[in-house]
Amino acid sequence: MFATIKAISTYLPATIENNSDVVDARFIKKIGVETRHLSTKDEAAGDLAFNAAEKLFSEYNIDRRETDFILLCTQHPDHLGPHTSAHLQHRLGLEKSVGTMDISLGCSGYVYGLAVAKGLIETGLAKKILFITSSVYTKYINVKDKATRPLFGDGATATWLEGSDTESLRAFVFGSDGSRYDKLIIPVGGSRFMTRDNPEIFSTDDNGNYRSNYEIFMDGMAITYFTLREVPPLVEKVLTAANLTRADLDYCIFHQANKFMMTYLRDKANLNDVPFHNDISTTGNLVSGSVPLAIEQVVKNFGAKNLKQVMLAGFGVGLSWAGCIANLSSIGNWE
Repeated sequence: MFATIKAISTYLPATIENNSDVVDARFIKKIGVETRHLSTKDEAAGDLAFNAAEKLFSEYNIDRRETDFILLCTQHPDHLGPHTSAHLQHRLGLEKSVGTMDISLGCSGYVYGLAVAKGLIETGLAKKILFITSSVYTKYINVKDKATRPLFGDGATATWLEGSDTESLRAFVFGSDGSRYDKLIIPVGGSRFMTRDNPEIFSTDDNGNYRSNYEIFMDGMAITYFTLREVPPLVEKVLTAANLTRADLDYCIFHQANKFMMTYLRDKANLNDVPFHNDISTTGNLVSGSVPLAIEQVVKNFGAKNLKQVMLAGFGVGLSWAGCIANLSSIGNWE
């Protein structure tokens, strides 16, 4: 029995911010983000996750009682303890026999999560998995940080995976470079630098961006260099592991960082002749949710039938990266 993606739904908060109110038109054109959805003060990652799951059950007429495992990928859990996926089991009205696990990963998290789901299903430990991503990055970005604020939006996705006779997820490749962990970081708030021991300190960088040590710091240039250095070799390794060439690929769906980076990356990875998704104009960067959101968009625009050899890739905070080959033709197909 092989793990297969059967359904994906996305939930975006109602509040929308226009980047034209934040930065000038030249910057918007470069990053490709025109509007973004923002969580409200009272909306936590668990709330967005709950709404995405409910939407999935409703859109695809899935019997929630068949769920036997919840995976939640988020870097901003509702509480430092307990894990948010446990609370989701209760909120969604699922059986107590359901397993729950939080995965603390960012931009590469969806591919990592698919690997975990694959392992659970293909070892017989689970049969039907609800895999949720939820990002509320905007809660941790200063409104005066114009380098980071225009890039990120909030949102959640829900993916339903179950067993199939055909292998649909394969050729996984992973990587990490922890020596650059501080290139995208919230310095204070974990057990190393606790808020009670570290007062909030605000500062302005050389480019006039204002933030505190309680908020996200991103070295955009370092992240760009990292992506262009590590992702092209990742593409080669996934192709080799899958015994495929670029001509065999039906689509490439990568983490959606920003339009400029993705255009440059596509060229550097020699993927200009492969259908390639590059659109976060109305959502911004949803971190671990960017890949499943993009999958949903591609399926809605082109259908799932011909998406049999799709390269998925995520890369970013950690720094970490991951890629695989996915057969997406079963999405929405319950035969």
